Amino acid sequence: MAKDVEVTERGSFSGKDYHDPPPAPLIDTEELTKWSFYRALIAEFIATLLFLYITVLTVIGYKHQSDLKDHGDACGGVGILGIAWAFGGMIFILVYCTAGISGGHINPAVTFGLFLARKVSLIRAIMYMVAQCLGAICGVGLVKAFQKSYYNRYGGGANSLADGYSTGTGLGAEIIGTFVLVYTVFSATDPKRNARDSHVPVLAPLPIGFAVFMVHLATIPVTGTGINPARSLGAAVIYNKDKPWDDHWIFWVGPFIGAAIAAFYHQFILRAGAVKALGSFRSNPHV
Repeated sequence: MAKDVEVTERGSFSGKDYHDPPPAPLIDTEELTKWSFYRALIAEFIATLLFLYITVLTVIGYKHQSDLKDHGDACGGVGILGIAWAFGGMIFILVYCTAGISGGHINPAVTFGLFLARKVSLIRAIMYMVAQCLGAICGVGLVKAFQKSYYNRYGGGANSLADGYSTGTGLGAEIIGTFVLVYTVFSATDPKRNARDSHVPVLAPLPIGFAVFMVHLATIPVTGTGINPARSLGAAVIYNKDKPWDDHWIFWVGPFIGAAIAAFYHQFILRAGAVKALGSFRSNPHV
C-alpha cells in the first residue's frame, strides 16, 4: 500500500521509459523536520483506527446475529463472506484515500516489506508501525465503548488459533496470506508496470483490497486472519484475555516473514535486482 514515484527507465518502449527511483536512505533524520511526515503519521493512525472500528464491528455484529442462544439465526448476518468483504472493502477505501498522503500502508507488515525494498527509511517505517498500532488500539477501543456487552460476549474480534489447528499450520497461513497481500502491493504500485502498461488503467487500491478479501476467505477458519500485526495487537490489547495472547506471536512473526519473502521475490526475482547488480558489477571496467 505504497505510492511509488512514477519515473522512467530506458527500454524498448519509447515514450514510456523510466528510471527506477533511488532507494530511500536507511536513516533520514531530515524527515523529522517536515510537516508532510507528521501528516503521513496522522493519516496512518486515522486510517488504521477506522479500519479496525468497521471490521471488528462487522465481526461482532455477525456473531450476535447468528447466535442461536440469543434468538439469532444460524444463517443470519453477513457470514464469513461478508466479513471478508468488510476487510477487503475497507482496505480499498482507506488505501484510496490515504495513498497520496502516507502511501496507505495501514499494516506494519506492508511497511516492513517496503522498508526491506528500500521504499521507506527506517525512521518512517518505525514511526508508521507505532502510528498503526496506536490507531488499531483506539479503533477497537471505540468498538468496546459503543458495544461493550456484545464486545465481551463475542470475543472482541480478536485473532486466535482455531481449535484443531497446529501452531505450524497457523503460522503457515499467516506467512502465505501476508505474502499474497504484500506481493500484490508491490505489483500494483510498480512504477515499471505503470509506465509500460499505462494503456491499461490500474487502480492500485482495488487489487490490494481484493487480495485482503481473498486471503480472509481462506484463513478466517484457521486464525481469524491476521496478516496485519496492528489489527491483531489492537484487538488483543482491548479484549485482553488469555486465548488471543497465547499464540499472539504468530500474528507478528508470520506476517513479517511473508512480507520479507514477498519483497525479495518481487525485487530480486521478478524485477531481477540481483541480476542487474551482478551485470553492473561485471561491466564495470574499473573492477
